[in-house]
Order: sequence, then structure tokens, then C-alpha cells
Amino acid sequence: MFTGIVEEMGSIVSIARGSHSAVLTVKADKVLEGSRTGDSIAVNGVCLTVTGIAAGRFTADVMAETLRRSSLGSLTRGSLVNLERAMAADGRFGGHIVAGHIDGTGTILSMAQEDNAVWIEIRAGQEILKYIVEKGSVAIDGISLTVAKAGEQSFAVSVIPHTGTETTLLRKKPGDIVNLENDIIGKYVERLLHIDSGEAGVHEGAGGKGSITMDFLLENGF
Repeated sequence: MFTGIVEEMGSIVSIARGSHSAVLTVKADKVLEGSRTGDSIAVNGVCLTVTGIAAGRFTADVMAETLRRSSLGSLTRGSLVNLERAMAADGRFGGHIVAGHIDGTGTILSMAQEDNAVWIEIRAGQEILKYIVEKGSVAIDGISLTVAKAGEQSFAVSVIPHTGTETTLLRKKPGDIVNLENDIIGKYVERLLHIDSGEAGVHEGAGGKGSITMDFLLENGF
């Protein structure tokens, strides 16, 4: 599990591409401290397993599903990437719950300066937007950010100078693709409720629609 607080920016040393997969070699510094083969490091928000560490770099395998779901396949040698180690049990929870499992990608529509912040608007599909709520959380290329505006075809975040300096986000431009991970809490709630399905755990009301009962909420920890 990650928190979306990027620890450093690394760079791609090489990408060895297979027929449907790839092996990334990433130059890094801070995230290598205490890391071992088998540990998890998020690269632009994608949880990857470290397969080797040597001389200021690490390697990780990227499977076909990850290449389909994320923007990792578009990286080239020298590309900057956001890096975060998996959260330590005694660490501070500075962002939000980030699994490192990308839901899909979005496209930057615009970037506009407002005083000391930069507004970034991102277009995404309905499979992403249905979980986006104003003042909720979203991970963009592994960065924990607050949704400032939510629309029917896009959403917007406001990026403070510190985030802009410590991550790759403000180095992007309109038209660039970014990895998106929705707040996992919304997905779990949707799965538990099954409001329209009439499945077990949801009481069927007179109108045939599912309704939430107090017993159901107590059974599921609410």
C-alpha cells in the first residue's frame, strides 16, 4: 500500500520490451534506501515488484495488463518518473490509501496558473469519473491530490508549488497521458451496497429498488 506522497523523481535508464511485457531499469536514490529484491515501489503510481538492485538503480518487470492499463508503455530512456516505496507500518499517512493498481488513464486538457497554484484539468472515461467527487482524493501518476472540480467529462485539481517541484506533474503539457487511480473506498462501498442488484445484504423495498438497512450497515462495519 502507498500514500501518494512521492519520495523522489527517478529516471528511466532502459526499457527492455518483450512481445507483450517489458523490464524497466530505473535510476533512483532515496527509494533504494532499505529496499530489497521483492519489495514494492510505485512508478508513476504503478505498483511494481523490484527484481534487482545495483549501483543506484533497480529493475522491475511490467506485465502486459499493466502496459494496457497505464502509461508505462509510453516511457522512453531518460523519462522522469514519480517514485514511492510501499508504506512502512510505522510511517505517517500523509496522503490517502493508494493501492498502486491503476484504474486507467486520462488526458491533460489544460494547465492554468492561479497565483501560486496551477489548475490542471483532466479528461477521463466514465469508468473513472463515476468515482470522482469534489473534495475527494485521486492519485495522478502516483500523486495524492484533492479533486477541486468534478464535471461530466473531466475533473480538475489545483497543484501547490511543493508538489510541482517534487513531482513530474508540472512538467506535463496538454495532451499528455497520466495514470489515474480512484479512491479505493468508493469502489468497496459500491461493491458492498449493490443498490440496484437486489443481491443478498440489500433489502428489497416496495419499488423493487435495493435499500440499506441498519443491520446491513452494522454487519459491514459502518
